[in-house]
Amino acid sequence: MQTPLVSILIPFKNTEAYIEACLVSILNQTYVNWELLIVDDSSSDSSISIVEKFAKNEDRITLLKNKGTGIIDALRLAFKHSKGTFITRMDSDDIMHSNKLNILVNHLLNHGKQHVATGLVNYFCDEGIKEGYKNYEIWLNNLTKTGNNYSEIYKECVIPSPCWMIHRDDLMACDAFNPNRYPEDYDLAFRFYKHNYKCIPCDTVIHDWRDYSSRTSRTHEHYAENHFIDIKLYYFLELDYNPEKSLIVWGAGNKGKTVAKTLIKKGIPFEWICDNPKKIGRDIYGTILKPFKTLKAIKNPQSIITVANKDAQTDIKNYMNSLGMKNIYDYVFFC
Repeated sequence: MQTPLVSILIPFKNTEAYIEACLVSILNQTYVNWELLIVDDSSSDSSISIVEKFAKNEDRITLLKNKGTGIIDALRLAFKHSKGTFITRMDSDDIMHSNKLNILVNHLLNHGKQHVATGLVNYFCDEGIKEGYKNYEIWLNNLTKTGNNYSEIYKECVIPSPCWMIHRDDLMACDAFNPNRYPEDYDLAFRFYKHNYKCIPCDTVIHDWRDYSSRTSRTHEHYAENHFIDIKLYYFLELDYNPEKSLIVWGAGNKGKTVAKTLIKKGIPFEWICDNPKKIGRDIYGTILKPFKTLKAIKNPQSIITVANKDAQTDIKNYMNSLGMKNIYDYVFFC
């Protein structure tokens, strides 16, 4: 059996309460041919001393100091020092199941290049997981089980940031961690999609994903909702927008307004529809809002749907299917 070297990349900052459990879970991997490049991103707690003790006793662990600022700079540094044929990322507050690396490596060996190996995740929290995170876990895992992750890529990040593995050459081909664009994990998922890297189906939970109130994705401005809308629209316009179709924006809430403002700024024509009787007929940003029924009269439409209500989303999807419209090609959900 082949045992290619796996490079594990970990940025960390002030995770003293969790980083030891993370490192122990890596040491407990059944797959042993790995190296860990772990980068301190200006920690002010005891995280560094904890990592130093592990690195002193384990020559597969290399501790680095981020000379830049933030996760992207840290990932660039870690990748620069890595030597592995396969690359994976890990979060310093999470826990690997003991078979994680083994499963991901075998999937890549079986499927070859231009594939992304991923696995099911389990959210956990000392105070209990909130409904929103549990729903995200279920949604994400259902996509991963079939490998159809990209089918809903415009909703949220469809590849868990600390639970993927890819061939080094493929990561370099899609520009690795060079784009200075946040959220960095979502941006990378879009670049996997852009390069048509297939997601390998997996039905095994291999990663415990920790949630807590001071977690970076909860507190940092780079992970605010407006950044998610910006990155969705950036890649939609690059990869899936068809200027020969009539662009439609569904919904006039905050997300719909953000999309509309950006399209106006870019000079991209669109129709704007909603189901709110208080907004229908109003002029917002120079565009008159029209009722949903307007869609029937529009030839060859392509819709960006920003309606957040889940029941309404189901009704919209059923309506689109009844018209013979195809996901991504004819419509995308932005939430």
